[in-house]
Formats: sequence, C-alpha cells, structure tokens
Amino acid sequence: MSTVMAEQDLPGLLIMGIGGTHGVQESLAALLKKHFSVITMKELLENKKEVGKKIQCIFVSEFRPTIDQELLESLPNLKVIGNSGVGVDHLNLKMISNFGVRVTNTPHAVADSTADMGMALMLASARRLVEGSQIAVSPDTNYFAADWLGVEVTRATLGIIGMGRIGYKVAQRARAFEMKILYHNRNRRSQEEEQAVGACYSEMEDLLQQSDFVMLVVNLTPQTEKLIGKKELGLMKPTATLINISRGAVIDQDALVEALQNKTIKAAALDVTYPEPLPRNHPLLKLNNVIITPHIGTATVQATHMMAEEAIANMLSVLNCQPIPSEVFPQ
Repeated sequence: MSTVMAEQDLPGLLIMGIGGTHGVQESLAALLKKHFSVITMKELLENKKEVGKKIQCIFVSEFRPTIDQELLESLPNLKVIGNSGVGVDHLNLKMISNFGVRVTNTPHAVADSTADMGMALMLASARRLVEGSQIAVSPDTNYFAADWLGVEVTRATLGIIGMGRIGYKVAQRARAFEMKILYHNRNRRSQEEEQAVGACYSEMEDLLQQSDFVMLVVNLTPQTEKLIGKKELGLMKPTATLINISRGAVIDQDALVEALQNKTIKAAALDVTYPEPLPRNHPLLKLNNVIITPHIGTATVQATHMMAEEAIANMLSVLNCQPIPSEVFPQ
C-alpha cells in the first residue's frame, strides 16, 4: 500500500512511451520512475481530462513527444519541459513560455560523446574508412590497390565553427593529434582557454580558406540556419572536408550536393541532415565522398543515462523552486 501511496505523491511526468522505436529505453524509464509518477502519451490520450491534471513535467527525448498548443492546453498544471539533449530547435520556446512553462536542456551530458563523434567522422572521412570497409568485404575484391590513399589528420588544420562546450572538447581532442586549431565563435574565448588547447580565434572567411577540416558545432537558430551555403563552400579548399555534428539545417544542403558533385570541396561527413532520415532518393545518398550517420552524436549508453539524470535534476529544481541548472529562454 505504501508504495502505491508514494507513487501517487510523486509529480506526474509525461513521456512518449516505454521501449520500442519511439519510446524511452527501459533503463531510463526506471530512472525516471524513482522521482516521478510516469505517464505515457497513450495513457494521457485515453483519459485526457483526469490524467492531464496530474502532469507537471514532460520529458522530451529524441524530439518526442511533440509539444504543440493542443498538448499544452490539455495540461493545466504543467511546470517544466525537460529536454534530453542540448538542441531545442524542435521546441517553440515563445509559445511554451506563454503557458508559463519552463524549458531545460542537458548541455553537460552531451559534450564528450558529441565531441568523440566529431573526431570519429573526421578520422573516418580522412582515411576513407567506410569505403575501405566496403572494399575489404566485397565479393568482387581480389587485391588491395596500392594507390588507394586517404589523408592524415595529424598536423592538419581544423577549423571549429562554434566554440561552446562541445567545440572546446573537440579542440582538446584535436590537440592530441597536433592539429593547428582555428575557431570562430560569437564570443571569443579567454586567452587562457585558447592557450590551453592551442586554438586561434579567426574570422569565418579566413577559417574557411585555411582549414583542411571544417567542423560545425553551433546551435540551430535563425542566425545559424544555412550558415554554410554556396559562398562559404566556395571559400573552402578543394581538398577540404566539411563535418557537421550540429543540426542539418545549418548547411544549405542543395549547395552542399553541388559542391560535392563539382569537387568544390573534397568530402563531407554528416551526423545530421535535414530532414532525418533523408528521402531515400536524395542525391546526398548517391555520392561516394559523403559519410552520413543517423544522428548518433549522443547515442551512447553513458550519454543517454547522463542526459536523463541532468534532465531529472533540472525538472526537480523547477518543481522545488530552486535555481535551475540549465534553463533555456526564448530568444
């Protein structure tokens, strides 16, 4: 009886579902259940009036559930939306704040795994790893060609666009590869921070012209949408590679297709596209100088667990009227 009572006393938390393709992983659901009375979207839809009143928080994972006006209107006691992940471009922050609801994200939990992914894509592209693997396992391969070459990452020039938490972690890793590191950011880092990773601040144009690898690590905002278009790709070296671990819409994809087809740049390595997944007949999928992964920057056992823990801490802070570690405000 006491467990039942205790569970009723816990604040109601809405999630998409548990398990399956779109639901929260079982292990994360168990973590959430320690602090909340977990309610699935299905349970809400079966009895909106009664169940809606109980929900004080929503846990958004992999962009689900979709937060729209109708959902918000059905949750009169909603206080906070805890987003799992750092990007909140899928949330209409203005509309949500009009309902008096706070929004939080998880910038600390994602930094290492996303920076690792950036390095993995850079190395995989430079050494033509995907192509090489296909050759090694192909039934048509009789010998390995001596002239099949990649390029080195060590001592190459890396241009990081977006030197926030993740960008800085990329720089820390790149330093171990003795790379020359240029970066562009809205706000310049302190001299101490620059020196610690050996990074030099650079104007966007210079960074694009000088870098062997350009890595995008910005948030998607109206200012960064199509940040990299025809003009920017044209400034890059014909031997350069573009790596995107931010959001697909930061690149003008049509311009990228053209640049890759015309060899304006050498290659691209993308963990994000627009939309996701791309339509199966999209021209990017037909090019052999592109690596595309299915938005897995934070898809590690450790990161998903840490994101859930960070989201829980944020949501509980709101409910307990304490300072919120990672709140996101409408621009």
